Amino acid sequence: MRVSKNTSIAKLKTVSSPLLLASQNRDVLASLLADKRSPNTRNAYAKDLRDFFRFAAGVDEPTPELVTQFLQLERNNGVALVLRYKAHLLNERGLKEATVNRRLAAIKALVNFARQLGRCDYTLEDVKGEKVVPYRDTTGISHLSYRLMLEVPKRNKLKGKRDYAILRLLWDNVLRRSEISLADIKDLDRDRRVLQILGKGKGSQKTAVTLSQPTIEAVLDWLQARKEEDIKQPLFIALDRASYGHRLTGTAIYKLVEKIAKEAGITKKLSPHRIRHSGITAALEATGGDVRKVQKLSRHVNLNTLMIYDDNRQDLQGEISDLLADLV
Repeated sequence: MRVSKNTSIAKLKTVSSPLLLASQNRDVLASLLADKRSPNTRNAYAKDLRDFFRFAAGVDEPTPELVTQFLQLERNNGVALVLRYKAHLLNERGLKEATVNRRLAAIKALVNFARQLGRCDYTLEDVKGEKVVPYRDTTGISHLSYRLMLEVPKRNKLKGKRDYAILRLLWDNVLRRSEISLADIKDLDRDRRVLQILGKGKGSQKTAVTLSQPTIEAVLDWLQARKEEDIKQPLFIALDRASYGHRLTGTAIYKLVEKIAKEAGITKKLSPHRIRHSGITAALEATGGDVRKVQKLSRHVNLNTLMIYDDNRQDLQGEISDLLADLV
């Protein structure tokens, strides 16, 4: 029996022949998530799609039947529903443009994936994202402020050794928190001072990064104190009673940075990614704006991204504004 194509899917919880639908559908949403290699992407898509179906149908978890009914809406009705959701995010919830675009991207990915499987016959091409200025704020903190953060961890304690090693990786190698979280002990080549990381957008292919001498010493100091013999274990683990030995999550690293920054007396809101911004900006300053060298550090595919960092660092607009002011 074919599902009725209405503009709303709120009433679609009582679909006839659910077993038939389930067998035909085989849970498109679950298949989409399984198709994503990155755990972060899977989690983000799952969260964003739950939010969409909560708006569309008032449910906390979308069922395969509910997803099917959304995918089988008439084209105009499907587009209208997503546009109403977009307006809801912008006008009623006041979310930032980048967040809105990310949630729209998750819905578009679901529709496109279903089209490839022959389970949907419309697209969301007419649903446009909001304009976002990329990397408009690459400001962070100075190397002097970061030096204060490095003094916070008590390096005679196990937790202090771990936290100090993480802080060094965040600054010296401008690593993302996911790259630190997903690293295993076996990914570390102690003799060559190399760490294999799962870089952003690289799938399962690992990228080798060379560690500075202070960083490799900090990591080895942590590992020696930890006394873990199984090299398949995570490089960094939780040390609290509730989750001792489990892989340290990206969220935990985020909270770790926030706490240390506060203890160091830094009033600016700081995150692992803002430390990455800080390190890249400091590297550009130290190399006189050599974007090609710094690209090896940051691993940005597009060199233009680093040009934005360099422009922000130099504040060329402010320089020209001062020149204009002097003219009058």
